Amino acid sequence: MIHHMDTWYVCITVLTASPTLRHVIPFQDRGLVTAVASLDDDVFVVRYNSQQVDIYDTVNFTIQRHITVPGLGTRTWGIIACARNICLYLSDWGNDIVHRVELSGSNAVKMWSVASGPRGLSVNIALNLVVTCFRANKLQEYTTHGDIVREICLHTGVMSPWHANQLSTGDYVVSLWASPGVVSVVGVNGQIVYSHGQSQTSDVGQMEHPTSLAVTKNDNILVADTNNNRILSINRSAGCVQELALSVDGGMQSPLALCLDESRGRLYVGEWDGQHRVLVFDFDGVIL
Repeated sequence: MIHHMDTWYVCITVLTASPTLRHVIPFQDRGLVTAVASLDDDVFVVRYNSQQVDIYDTVNFTIQRHITVPGLGTRTWGIIACARNICLYLSDWGNDIVHRVELSGSNAVKMWSVASGPRGLSVNIALNLVVTCFRANKLQEYTTHGDIVREICLHTGVMSPWHANQLSTGDYVVSLWASPGVVSVVGVNGQIVYSHGQSQTSDVGQMEHPTSLAVTKNDNILVADTNNNRILSINRSAGCVQELALSVDGGMQSPLALCLDESRGRLYVGEWDGQHRVLVFDFDGVIL
């Protein structure tokens, strides 16, 4: 369902196939999953109360090594890998800092201060880092060296932002961590362009505290609907919201972290509750 100009339009689409579960990266006594990213042949996993990044290979999903990030706080809600700069960015919620980790061999770490409450991270069209600042209610864009490019102060109706990704239009899609939850598209002026949500008459019902987002090459949007234990798909052209049919033993438990790797046809989902797994889905042939 799409909310635009105070009008609700309801539409239903059907997926021709469902993503299939390829692998499960288990708990391994390292804590609750807070963020997941991928780059080339590596998958990067961050867990609660850990100062390190666990690195798995993308073939057998065996752990390869760890990167220790000195000074990283207990809650890292966002991680993103940048192919151009060959680095990782991590958000440090408790210290209002972003950490940049070199992946070229040195693992050198650079850090800089950001606005209050950094959560989700993304790399935009200009290949700059976008930081979603939960408590400050704004988006901040930085170069890879930590120089600020611009701030987008979110206006009335856009509160408690968790994650933001830039669309091909230049607007940003933002998940709002609330109950009922909403995913809004905002312009660079911070104003709402339109919002995606559900009413009680919708088949998918209300979102409950949506967190991580992923955007496909067609500008379709995947949402971790955390408190409803599911992943939603929003078709931008039709404005349709539907639940992805993801078969998982025991069901999915509080999916918090999302990472979409379209080059491999992979979707990574990190669980906050339950068995604290990273679920790896193949979606080749599935229209997301």
